[in-house]
Amino acid sequence: MTMAYHFPVLKDEFKGKRVLVTGGTKGMGEAMVRRFAWGGASVATTARSPLHADQKPALFVQADLGTQDGVLEVVGRILQEWGGVDILVNNVGGSEAPNGGFQALSDENWQRALEVNLLAAVRLDRAFVPGMIERQLGVVIHISSIQHRLPLHDSTLAYAAAKGALRTYSKGLANEVGPRGIRVNMISPGFIETSGAHGMILQLAQSSGSNEDDARQTIMNMIGGIPLGRPGRPEEVAELVGLLASDRAASIHGADYVIDGGTMPTV
Repeated sequence: MTMAYHFPVLKDEFKGKRVLVTGGTKGMGEAMVRRFAWGGASVATTARSPLHADQKPALFVQADLGTQDGVLEVVGRILQEWGGVDILVNNVGGSEAPNGGFQALSDENWQRALEVNLLAAVRLDRAFVPGMIERQLGVVIHISSIQHRLPLHDSTLAYAAAKGALRTYSKGLANEVGPRGIRVNMISPGFIETSGAHGMILQLAQSSGSNEDDARQTIMNMIGGIPLGRPGRPEEVAELVGLLASDRAASIHGADYVIDGGTMPTV
């Protein structure tokens, strides 16, 4: 599934770097994998689903990072073949919870949200950051969501709470490992029009008898509006990831970058 990429890329920017992007076969993760590969990195990725025919990362491990066994499988494979990573992008996340507000969420829904959106990153950091500390060099990026500040209570309350915990954890990790040469930052996207989100727009248009533009606007209104007037694009998030992972961001540490077209209020 070839995706458009609208920005110039320095081909040797990440030459010699070992990069792991979790959840890298779709959406923002796919864009990140391509961005790092085009920048010269060796890129590993993971997902529950198999690769598409045109996706060729240097290393792929099909696993569910929402389980401890899945994380151990990924860690074991990468340590065996690469010995570690230089850049870790904890991108995997999402919600499988039903609609219906807080009363509809079972303990299992809450546990799954925490496993996927918080503990996957915690476990991978615990596996790979010690090697970065030994080398006194490394980058960790956590992909969160503006829902850690603007939770949608109907179906993604557990997801939003897990991302809020990820924000606290990310800042604490940054404070701990920054003096040892490891930079840790977080990115909080708003509504990004991935292929999956575009499919949701088309379904809404069909079910409501409206056109695609009206359906897109309906979704933007549901999240409080996007002053920029459009959803973000996966490659725009990938560019921010590329910047924060690069030496150009050598003094950026412990930050949370919002990329949402202006949805998040200033206070």
